[in-house]
Amino acid sequence: MPRNGGDPGAARIEDFIERGFLKIEGAFGAELARRACDRLWAEMRLSPGAPEAWTRPVIRIPFMAGPDFVAAANSPSLHRAYDALVGAGRWLPPRGLGSFPIRFPSPGDPGDAGWHVDVSFGTEDPDFLNWRANVVSRGRALLMLFLFSDVGEEDAPTRLRVGSHAAIARRLLPHGEAGLTLRELAADGFASTAGCEEALATGPAGTVYLCHPFLVHAAQKHRGSRPRFMAQPALLPNSGFDPALPPAPVQVAIRRACGL
Repeated sequence: MPRNGGDPGAARIEDFIERGFLKIEGAFGAELARRACDRLWAEMRLSPGAPEAWTRPVIRIPFMAGPDFVAAANSPSLHRAYDALVGAGRWLPPRGLGSFPIRFPSPGDPGDAGWHVDVSFGTEDPDFLNWRANVVSRGRALLMLFLFSDVGEEDAPTRLRVGSHAAIARRLLPHGEAGLTLRELAADGFASTAGCEEALATGPAGTVYLCHPFLVHAAQKHRGSRPRFMAQPALLPNSGFDPALPPAPVQVAIRRACGL
C-alpha cells in the first residue's frame, strides 16, 4: 500500500488503521522548514557553522508559536489528513508546534531512547511516569512527527513499531476510563510489541508522520553529521469521545484491535 504524499484515500486510511501511521511528504514547504530551523538555532543560541559547540546529544525546546510553526502545522494537506483520520470537526487547529527534541551527532547514549507511548492526561502530576492514557485516548487524537530537516537512516530517525498500537489498545481496554499510567504501561518494557516490524521516520524536510496515539516508538543515537530538527506534538481533540458519532479511523483501529 502507498505510504507517501497526497490526500489519504481508502487504501492509505486502511494502511493507517493496520500499521499505525501515515507518512505525508511535502506536508509543508522546504523554505518554511528552513526559516523554522533558523529560528530554532537562535533559540538554542547555537550555529550550524560552529559544530564545536554541539556538545549535547539532544536539546529540547518545549514549544514554538511563531507564524512559520503555525503554518507548518496547518497546511491544507494536513487539515485534509486530520479530517480523514480523526474526523471533520473533531480536532483543534494547532497554535504552534512542540516539543522539539533536537538531536546532534554524538557517540554516546542520548539517555532517552527507550520504547514508549505518549500518554495524554493526568499531566498535572509532577512525576511524568504517573501521566495516563486510556482506551479512548482521552486528550490526544494523534501523535505527529514533523521533520524540519532532511532525516536519513543515520540522522536519529524515530523508530516506530509497526502495528504496536493494537497491542496497546488491548492492554488499555480492561482499565476503562481510568486507563493506565506510563509507569504501568512500561512495566514489561512493552514486551507485547517486541515482535513488531520496525520502521524509521525518515524523509526530506517538510515530511510529517501522523501516528496513532498508541503507537510504540523510540528515539535513537545520532550517527550522522548534521543535527536533526523534528517536532513531536499531539493533535488535540476538540471534545471527548462521542460514541454517537461514526467512528473515525483512529477509533476503528482501537475497536478492531479489541475485537469490538
